Amino acid sequence: MRRPTWVQRIAGLAEAAGSRAAFAAANLPAALGAYTRRRDVPYGLDPRQRVDVYVPDAAPAGPRPVVVFWHGGRWSNGDKRDYRFVGAALAEIGCVAVVPNYRLYPQVRMAGFMQDAALAASWAAAYAREFHDPDRLVLMGHSAGALLAALVALDARHFAAAGRDYPRIAGVIGLSGPYDFLPLVDADLVDIFGPDDALPASQAIHFVRPGAPPMLLLHGGTDETVWPKNSRNLAAALHACGVEATLRILPGLRHADTVAALSLPARGRAPVLREIDRFIRGLGARCDRALRRAERLPQAPGAGSSARLTE
Repeated sequence: MRRPTWVQRIAGLAEAAGSRAAFAAANLPAALGAYTRRRDVPYGLDPRQRVDVYVPDAAPAGPRPVVVFWHGGRWSNGDKRDYRFVGAALAEIGCVAVVPNYRLYPQVRMAGFMQDAALAASWAAAYAREFHDPDRLVLMGHSAGALLAALVALDARHFAAAGRDYPRIAGVIGLSGPYDFLPLVDADLVDIFGPDDALPASQAIHFVRPGAPPMLLLHGGTDETVWPKNSRNLAAALHACGVEATLRILPGLRHADTVAALSLPARGRAPVLREIDRFIRGLGARCDRALRRAERLPQAPGAGSSARLTE
């Protein structure tokens, strides 16, 4: 039997979200990155409602984008501390990374995940207004986390249900995300997203709309956990509504390879970080054009003060 590569070790164990050794291999070099990490900042009252924030040490050339990254784990496992390598990679390209935990099944089901996603995104939006670039708030996730990012961006009702206003979302990045995954056959997923009449609300593709944020969808071509058709179908639906969507099906990559490729040991496997960097830099140009248009319009009254935060 051929000895597994670093990528296979990290990716396979990241899918299970259970091996300390595999995540340690990804996170050890990340611990030496040029960033400052603030751990366990609360965005809610539950012990799982905490974020880690990664701020690049280098002096910024301008306001920094803020990227919220939700981990995967089938909505029932995973922890933000395992994804330090993601925060480090985003800081490396000049972004501030906000990496939340969220409540997991069976403590909560879909409504609980989505409430936490809305609360974390709202916290990040207030943080961006206070310290960074409020016009470049990006929502990002892998696998189960990619559904949270896409669904909360597309369906504003999740913010209303959490008692928050829909924030200004510049873009969405999905890694190996399930966006169009009916029918369900696994009992735990039926319990998470059911009953039957509620299942359509779990599918991000059902909430595609004109004016939705642009999206970057990256998926492994050999993913047998979440089929690549999920990203293909979502991209097609976005294009049909006139929404900018960049789809990259990465040959030879499995389900967890897309996120593992952000770690230094696996960085050479696929251009995931380069695609993310290009997408976020493109958002800056779009925001500049939007701001120039806004300057020619009458200004609306202020919409309220942001939360007081500490950098």
